[in-house]
Amino acid sequence: MSEQPVNEKKGSQNTASAGEAKSSQDLQKQIAEATEELILEPIPEQPIEPTRLAIEERLPEDIDLSDPELYFNRELSHLQFNARVLEQAMDENHPVLNRLMFLCIFSSNMDEFFEIRVAGLKSQIEYSREKNGPDGMHPAKVLDLISEHAHQLVRRQYRILNDIIFPKLAEENIHFIRRTLWTEKQAAWVKRYFRDNVLPIISPVGLDPAHPFPRLANKTFNFVVELEGRDAFGRENGLAIVPAPSSLPRLVKLPDDVCEGGDNMVFLSSIIHAHADQLFPGMTVKGCFQFRLTRNADLEVDSDDIGLDLAGALRTELQSRHYGSSVRLEIADNCPPHIVDSLLAQFELSDKDLYRIDGPVNLSRLLAVLELVNRPDLMYAPFSPGLPNKLAKSSNIFEAIRQRDYLLMHPFETFSPVIDMLSEAAKDPNVIAIRQTLYRTGARSPIANALVEAARNGKEVTVVIELRARFDEAENLALASRLQDAGAIVVYGVVRHKTHAKMILIVRREGAELTRYVHLGTGNYHAGNARLYTDYSFLTCDKEIGDDVHRVFQQLTGMSKELKVKKLLHAPFTLRDRLLEMIAKEAENAKNGEPARIIIKVNSLTEQRLVQALYKASQAGVKIDLIVRGICTLRPGIKGVSSNIRVRSIIGRFLEHTRVYYFYNNRTPLVYLSSADGMDRNLNNRIEVAFPIQDYKLARRVKKELEYYLKDNTQSWLLQSDGSYQLSKPRKGEYRSAQRALLNDLADNAR
Repeated sequence: MSEQPVNEKKGSQNTASAGEAKSSQDLQKQIAEATEELILEPIPEQPIEPTRLAIEERLPEDIDLSDPELYFNRELSHLQFNARVLEQAMDENHPVLNRLMFLCIFSSNMDEFFEIRVAGLKSQIEYSREKNGPDGMHPAKVLDLISEHAHQLVRRQYRILNDIIFPKLAEENIHFIRRTLWTEKQAAWVKRYFRDNVLPIISPVGLDPAHPFPRLANKTFNFVVELEGRDAFGRENGLAIVPAPSSLPRLVKLPDDVCEGGDNMVFLSSIIHAHADQLFPGMTVKGCFQFRLTRNADLEVDSDDIGLDLAGALRTELQSRHYGSSVRLEIADNCPPHIVDSLLAQFELSDKDLYRIDGPVNLSRLLAVLELVNRPDLMYAPFSPGLPNKLAKSSNIFEAIRQRDYLLMHPFETFSPVIDMLSEAAKDPNVIAIRQTLYRTGARSPIANALVEAARNGKEVTVVIELRARFDEAENLALASRLQDAGAIVVYGVVRHKTHAKMILIVRREGAELTRYVHLGTGNYHAGNARLYTDYSFLTCDKEIGDDVHRVFQQLTGMSKELKVKKLLHAPFTLRDRLLEMIAKEAENAKNGEPARIIIKVNSLTEQRLVQALYKASQAGVKIDLIVRGICTLRPGIKGVSSNIRVRSIIGRFLEHTRVYYFYNNRTPLVYLSSADGMDRNLNNRIEVAFPIQDYKLARRVKKELEYYLKDNTQSWLLQSDGSYQLSKPRKGEYRSAQRALLNDLADNAR
């Protein structure tokens, strides 16, 4: 990653726990190093000298593995992940439009972070339900640190946009033209655009006793306008709110005939700002300032109040999602203090919740650039996902799966066999039943279409839809209605446990027998995500796995005691405990002088018992590599506790999403793929499965692909014991990228 300097443009107290002061200092240092200094300072070639902790002065047998010093704060670790995403906008190895995309992804990530995580902390304090995590930090202190470091991240985000990305796009003849730089022709065109497209649908609201402050929905785009003068009724209040209609594009492309070549765009904010006086005829507009309010968007469906209608309860709750409590105010950095104070008071927010913005609010809307300009040369070159040779040559996918198991890694290998398996099943007269879990897929997706066709063709189709997949609830309700209309049986899983497992079970009559064909995956049944996320798909007709999947569906669709499964690990029943057993077995092997190794690749690692088991294994001498994309509360490199643990995060072109659990097992490796992360919610409060890769060649392949990630030195961030993340720095000529290696191995490569 190339480092460039960025010039900065000028423009509730609670008692802490005993160990919090030291922990807070560490956390402030880790966030600072993971945010501001990673861009402004060169990255050292050698690991950062770790901060020495008090716990390291004790003998290993005297160390309490629940000591807060051994854990990073979950929310601050989450914020660090967002910082690493933002760093991609500085990486010159990414094409410039992809770098802009990372800025947009960062904005979207931060929105959700405030809507869910910050909102949750605020709710704890508001309702006196504060709960310290394993790190021992009080929610009020966490909020203070989040505010401090989120402000640093947002400031840097806009500096990168204004000082680096916009100039680089201008070099490529892609321009975002400020209103002060419009030519006469451009100004005239914009004026007509405002008159024809904006003015007819915009509704300014003057504030007075008869016009109360409008109820603004979550993340809507608005302006506060300062006025001078009296209107026709003699009113003289001085402020108005102008909500920008959601139907209007936030970015408008100027026609070629008013420009001098290239792609030229203006922001809706500039258009409204330039013509604000037309919204208030006869009044003087003293200032017009964009702002956006973020609200609590976490749905709270009370399990005790659902009755027999989860869908109905969810529909009711969705109506209020847009109007939760306020958590953040973003506003133009030149807005006068008295107006800012007025808005903060209106939304019951403090200065810590205020983010002054040097540019357009909601940068995620900049993704529209990709549709407005045709510049494939400024993005990653497209590729054709690979397909195993035997699958490509087979005219019947069931015959192919009957001969052998298949393991696919998306997006490097195509998702089409999963869709093909369902599509063939929908038409195949020998298929009598289909069962599937759905978490995020879309009401009109190819998967949904195949299930609808199967139901209409008389197959017994049963679908377990998780209605509470965050921010996909409305889409899942629509999907459920469509499937029910087609004649499918639709259930919503288990009320207090989200169904996150990814399973398809197809029952096919073959002669006098019924054969079960199974798909198990680490990701969602969403063809679009399969081009963006790294995930595994496993296709098999193994009898015992088929029986296990059948039993899991029995538990989901009916009511029964826990049913024993032979090969799958099943949360919330056996998955966590079996993982702990396999970790303990590696520790025992190490104590007996046998080689021992653990490799775990997940999105997040927070479950305390799992972390403590890994600490114990490290103390026993087990070599442990953790590939954790996002949140990691485990502290590596602690003498006497975790000196045998390495943690890395891979951030690259594709979103890392595979979950893999590898155990050396005294030379007989155990390899499990899973839908579950190493989090409390996944292991204890969700329906999840982990499935074994029993075929020796496939298991060896998974290990090889894990090694790609462990050898990555271009997109790999190493977690230090003080909590900072250090970007790997390759020597000249020794560049190794896991995602590039997987593209080379798997994409467009018939085998």
